[in-house]
Amino acid sequence: MIGPIASPHSRARQETAVRQPPTHLPAAPQADPAELAEWCEAFDGLLAVYGATQGKEQAAALLDALLAHARKRHVAWKPSGNTPYVNTITVDEQPPYPGDVDLEKRLSAILRWNALAMVVRANAAHGELGGHIASYASAADLFETGFNHFFRADDGHQAADLVFFQPHSSPGVYARAFLEGRLGEDNLSHYRQELVAASQGIQGLCSYPHPYLMPEFWQFPTGSMGIGPINAIYQARFMRYLAHRGLADTAGRKVWGFFGDGEMDEPESIAALTLAAREGLDNCIFVINCNLQRLDGPVRGNGRIVDELESLFSGAGWNVVKCLWGSEWDALLARDHSHVLARTFAHTVDGEFQTLSANDGAFNREHFFNQSPELAALVAHLSDSDIDRLRRGGHDPVKIHAAFASAAAHSGQPTVVLAKTMKGYGMGSIGQGRMTSHQQKKLGAEDLLAFRDRFSLPLTDVQATSAAFLKPADGSAEMRYLHARRQALGGFLPARKTQAPQVAVPSLQATAQFALEADGKPMSTTMAFVRQLGNLLKDKELGPRIVPIVADEARTFGMAGLFRQVGIYAPFGQLYQPEDNASMLLYREETTGQILEEGISEAGAISSWTAAATSYSTHGTAMLPFFIFYSMFGFQRVGDLIWAAADQRARGFLIGATSGRTTLGGEGLQHQDGSSLLTASTVPNCKSYDPAFAGELAVIIDHGMHRMLQQQCDEFYYITVTNENVANPSLPPDAHEGVVRGMYLLQAGKKESTQRVQLLGSGAIMGEVLKAARILESEHGVAADVWSVTSYTELARDGEAQLEAWRNAPDGQPLQPGWFAQQLQHSQGPIIAACDYVRALPELVRAYLPADAQGLPRQRYYTLGTDGFGRSDSRAALRRHFAVDAAAIVQTYVRSQQQ
Repeated sequence: MIGPIASPHSRARQETAVRQPPTHLPAAPQADPAELAEWCEAFDGLLAVYGATQGKEQAAALLDALLAHARKRHVAWKPSGNTPYVNTITVDEQPPYPGDVDLEKRLSAILRWNALAMVVRANAAHGELGGHIASYASAADLFETGFNHFFRADDGHQAADLVFFQPHSSPGVYARAFLEGRLGEDNLSHYRQELVAASQGIQGLCSYPHPYLMPEFWQFPTGSMGIGPINAIYQARFMRYLAHRGLADTAGRKVWGFFGDGEMDEPESIAALTLAAREGLDNCIFVINCNLQRLDGPVRGNGRIVDELESLFSGAGWNVVKCLWGSEWDALLARDHSHVLARTFAHTVDGEFQTLSANDGAFNREHFFNQSPELAALVAHLSDSDIDRLRRGGHDPVKIHAAFASAAAHSGQPTVVLAKTMKGYGMGSIGQGRMTSHQQKKLGAEDLLAFRDRFSLPLTDVQATSAAFLKPADGSAEMRYLHARRQALGGFLPARKTQAPQVAVPSLQATAQFALEADGKPMSTTMAFVRQLGNLLKDKELGPRIVPIVADEARTFGMAGLFRQVGIYAPFGQLYQPEDNASMLLYREETTGQILEEGISEAGAISSWTAAATSYSTHGTAMLPFFIFYSMFGFQRVGDLIWAAADQRARGFLIGATSGRTTLGGEGLQHQDGSSLLTASTVPNCKSYDPAFAGELAVIIDHGMHRMLQQQCDEFYYITVTNENVANPSLPPDAHEGVVRGMYLLQAGKKESTQRVQLLGSGAIMGEVLKAARILESEHGVAADVWSVTSYTELARDGEAQLEAWRNAPDGQPLQPGWFAQQLQHSQGPIIAACDYVRALPELVRAYLPADAQGLPRQRYYTLGTDGFGRSDSRAALRRHFAVDAAAIVQTYVRSQQQ
C-alpha cells in the first residue's frame, strides 16, 4: 500500500490549492520536443560509449560543464534539489542479499510481537504507564537489517559502531535483547516499572534509552527529540579528532543515527548538518524513519517530507539515499514505460499517503490506481490482496540492505538514508497509519489475534490474548541464525562500557602553586583557570587527554595563548596564512590541534563536550574536556543537552565564565547570569561551585580530576569564574576540605568583640562581603566572621543526605548535622549570605542551619541575591541596584538588630 486520497473531489481541491502555480505568473516555457529528443539521444549515446560506470561519470562531468557554461551566459537556472520519488538504488545496482529472508522475516515478526506485548502488559497492569508500539512497528525492519548485517560490536580487535536508536522504538531493542538472552522475561514484564522491579531484585526497563538507568546497556540518551542527531554528528567528528591526534584507532567504525521524520523539525536536528559535510564525516550515517506521521498527524500533510529532507540534506552537502518502495513495486515500475506511476507518486502528498496506509488493497486500488486508465492497467493483474502487500521500502530488508550498503561504502560525505515506512505497520485498523497510532497503548483480544495472524506467529488464542512473550527454543533455526549473525559482527549491541584505564593526575602544587600561594596577587579566576589549564596541558600523561572547547570566545577568556601552545583542531589543517601569522597569539589550525573551537554554537560545543566527556565509555579512552563559555549561555541555552550528558554519565568540566549578574557591567540583561548555579543544582550528578579565589578554583579542579579520572566517578563539574581582578589570598592546606565540601572560614572577626555576625560570601560578591566586614568592625564595633561558600549545592546535598540517613535510621538515633551546620555550630550572631545569583541559591541551605535542642534554628538567616532582570551599568551601580553591595550587607545587619 502507498497512501493517496480521501475522495476525487477533495483531491481536486487540494491540487488547485497546493500544486497549481500562481495565476499571475507567466506559464513556464516548454522545451521543443524534437530538440529535446536530439539532446536525449546524444546523452544516451555518451552513456553507451563509455559503459555503465564510466559513462555515468562522464555524463556527470558533462552536466557540470554545461551548468558552468550556462552560468557564464547568465542563464538563471539551477538543478532541482529533488530526484524522482523512487529508490535511489536501482534493481540492477542492488547487491545480492546476504541473509536468509524467510528466517529474518520470522524473527522480525517475533520481535514485533514481544515489543507489542511488553507495552500491552504494562498498561494492563497500570494504565498510566504509557509506552509506544507504533514507532517500533514502523522501524523494526530498519533496525533488524542493521542488527543482522551492519552494526559492528567490539570484537577485541575493532571497537564497536555507535548506534543512536530512535527512542520511541526502545521496546523493540529490549525485545531483541530478550531473544539474545541478555534480558529475561522478568525484565520485559517490568517495562516502565523500574522501582517495583528493583524492590524484587529485578532490573526494570526504562522508557527510553537512558544510560544512567541502565549503565551496561544503553549508550546514548535520545529521548528528548533533536538531541540524538546533533550528538551523533559530534560523536562522529570526535572519532576523527581522536584518530588525528593519535589517541585511538577509529578506522572502520560508523556512527548510525536512527531518527524520526517529525524529529527533524527540531532545530538541533539540523544544526550540525553542514559541519558533518564540511569535515567530510563519511563515518556518519543517518537513517530517517519516514513514516510520514508525528504524534498528532502527518508530518507534512500538504507536502512531502521525503522531498523536503532530500533538499535539506543534499543542500547541506550530504549524500542522500532514498529507500521508498519495496521489491513488489519493481515489476510495476519496470512495466511503467510511460512513467505514469512515477508521475502519480510525484503528485501525491503525505496526507494522502497516510490515508492509503490506513486502508486495505481495495481502497488503494479505488483511490490511487484508478486515477487514470494507464495506472489502473498496471495493476489489473493484481488482486486486492496483492495490492495490500505492496510494501514501502522501509519494510523490505532487501531494499534496506541495498541502501545501507551504499551508505556504508560511500566516502567523502556523510550519508542519510530516507526510508519510507508506515507508522503502526501491521497493527491493522487500530494503529496502521492512524492519526491516533502514537497514542495506542492497549489492544483488545481481537486486535491481538489479528496481529498474530497478520505475522503468522505460533501462538495459541490464549497466549495471544494474554500477550504472552514468545521465544523460540535455543536450538531452533531462528535462534541459531540470530546468534550467528551477531557473532559474525562481533557481539551484542547496544552495550556500554563503564570503565576505562585510569589516567594519572599531576600534583596540585605542580600545576597551581601560583594560586595556592597567591599572597594577595590580583587576578581574576578566569585568568587563574587559563593559567592552570595551560600547566595541565604541559603534563606528559594528562596533557594529551585534555580537550579545551570554546564557542568562539577564546580571546575573550584570555585563552589565545593556547592557540600557539596546542593548536586548534582542523581536519584538513590550515589552508591559508592567518592575518596574525607573526603574532605570539596567532590563530593556528592543524590536523593534530587540541582545541575544539566550535564557532558561535553553544549546542555544538556542548555536544563536542559530551562526546569527549563520555569517551571513556564509547572509546575506552578517558578524556578530560573543559568547555568554557559565557555562563548565561550555558545551562540556560543548552540545558536539555546538559541533562542528556548527565544521563550519559559524562565526566568533565563546564566552566561558566563572566559569571554572576553584576560582573558584565555594560552587557545588560541577556548576558548577565543570575541563575545557572541554581539550574545546575537540579542535575543530580553535576557538582557546581562558585569559587571566589584562584586557590579555591585550583583545589576544586584537582579534586574533580581525581574523582573522574582515577576514582572513575560518573559525575561532572560546573564551575563559575569571574572577570574581575581581585586580591587573592593564599589558601592553607587545612581549608582544602572545606573548599570541596562547600564552605570554610576565610577570615575570623575580632575575638574581643561582644557583637558578632556571620557573613557568607561567594564568587563575584566576595569582595563586597569583605568590604562589609571591614565597615562593620571599624564603624559598628561588630566582629564579622567571613565564610567563603564555594557551593551552596554541595552544602544542601550534604544536609539532605544527613536527613535521609536519619529518616532511615533506627528510632531514637539523633540527626547528625551536615557540613553547613558543623561549620556554624559554635558561631554567634545573625547569618547573612550574599551572592551574585538569585536568592533561591543561598536559600537552599536554610533547612540545614544549626539548631537548638528543639530542632529550631538558633540564628536568623538573611539572604541577598540578584533576583530580576539585569541592567547595563557599572558593577558598583548594579550591585547597589540589586542590594548585594557592602552597604546592603551592613544595612541588613543593622536592621537585624532592630527586630
